[in-house]
Amino acid sequence: MLKKKAQDPVESGVRVPDTSNTGRNDAQTGEVHVESFRTRARHQIQFTAVAFILLFAIMSISFCRYAVVNKRELFGNGYNKRFQLLEKRNRRGSVISGDGETLAYSDDNNDRYYPFGEDFCHTVGFYINGGGGIEKFFEYEMLSSDISFKSRIKYDEEFSLYPGNDVYLTLNTKLQQYACEALRGGDYRGAVVITEPSTGKILAMVSMPGFEPEEVEATWEYLRTDESRAPLVNRATQGIYPPGSTFKIVDCIELLQEDPDALDTFSYNCEDGTYTFNDESIHRFDYQHHGEQDLAAAFANSCNSAFAELVTQKLDENRFRSTLKKLMFDKSLPYGMPYSESHSQLLEEGEISTHNLMQVAIGQGTTGVSPLHMNMITMAVANDGVLMRPYMVDSVRTAEDQVLKNYSPRQAATLFDGSVAKNLRSLMWGVTHIDSENGIYGTASEFNYSQNYIAFGKTGTAEFGDGEDSHGWFTGFTVDAEDGREGKPELCITVLVENSGAGSDKAVPIARQILDRWYEEY
Repeated sequence: MLKKKAQDPVESGVRVPDTSNTGRNDAQTGEVHVESFRTRARHQIQFTAVAFILLFAIMSISFCRYAVVNKRELFGNGYNKRFQLLEKRNRRGSVISGDGETLAYSDDNNDRYYPFGEDFCHTVGFYINGGGGIEKFFEYEMLSSDISFKSRIKYDEEFSLYPGNDVYLTLNTKLQQYACEALRGGDYRGAVVITEPSTGKILAMVSMPGFEPEEVEATWEYLRTDESRAPLVNRATQGIYPPGSTFKIVDCIELLQEDPDALDTFSYNCEDGTYTFNDESIHRFDYQHHGEQDLAAAFANSCNSAFAELVTQKLDENRFRSTLKKLMFDKSLPYGMPYSESHSQLLEEGEISTHNLMQVAIGQGTTGVSPLHMNMITMAVANDGVLMRPYMVDSVRTAEDQVLKNYSPRQAATLFDGSVAKNLRSLMWGVTHIDSENGIYGTASEFNYSQNYIAFGKTGTAEFGDGEDSHGWFTGFTVDAEDGREGKPELCITVLVENSGAGSDKAVPIARQILDRWYEEY
């Protein structure tokens, strides 16, 4: 019997594993696993390191940002050793007005003096008990001294304190005093804001009642707890009041944007002083009827019925909301000192009722505005729709008069088109004049007899509480009489008088008293 020949594995197609290098392959596999573990560990370490570095960077940036944003608060903190050191080494710098008068200064004992007393109490402020005004918000600058090294040697030899840096303001002492005297003369509570519309410089800012800044420490408890007078509140920036008929400026801004020809096309027949729509009625406080009116007459007469119809039936509600936001209602203002935000009832959530919409039209209801904000809107009218950022600090300088910081005029925003501003200017002229041929008897026609300047403006009577009391408003601007109606606006003035009745009763005479004195003397 023949034996079968063994078949070659290769020939048979059967794969026979090669076991000759098995030990070496196992070693290589182990090395691969170790290297893979090392790679993963290295990646994890790198990831952790990067994450830690990023976290540290974020924390550092956040800390630096907080320190920059809140540097004044951090500096003024009683636990800040640097603050205490500067107080011992430097004499607090002075506050100087725009016309070169010293408003606050310290002696060699760092005792603080305020030559103008109550007149600048809210603007210049005070520095004890937490401070206020310029004294608080520029404390770091005034307690720092940037005099030359040579001067430091001189003061060291005399064992004297280094003089701190001085803060120069835009405020004019004469205008400020005129405003103080006008309010104080009638023992009024209220505010006056006067600005230069082409630059945004604040020339005067007064709030009454005030206080004596040199006596703050002695009278602190009284000042802090006197809720009825609230003398520590700067009513010009922090007081929020219903704007009354000054809000009709805002109504007209929206109307003139929707209908540029409204000066010619608008008409309203005020038959009995009352307007009724959707079973809701509104009327002028004295029920006066004006008859047939165009826009100029309705604005000059401050006809509530005409503007109630305008807002409830003619204006686009959504566009009006957008305009209010652009005019900075329920938004922050371009102003670097403390202030309260204004509010419009139209911007509240939900559908607005006819009654409330009528209240919006005449600046009543829950709509509220500060005198500063109303002045800013008026500035834009005077400046072709462009709002310049209102500012009070002109510069910070060393005791050797070297400029460290300079605050120059800066445009904040274009609030509306120049053509709208031009038409508004025409409307505001009618408020301050008498034009019997066209049926215009402005509510501020007392200005009709001003000799040295031409006034443009709007009055407001703002009811509050149960409607028995009213705040009086006037806001407007002036041009030099020699330049005529088309002249460049020079001053923008806003006056608010609490519990004073109609705007024409107290606010207009106060505004005229201030402006008359200024134009007679300057």
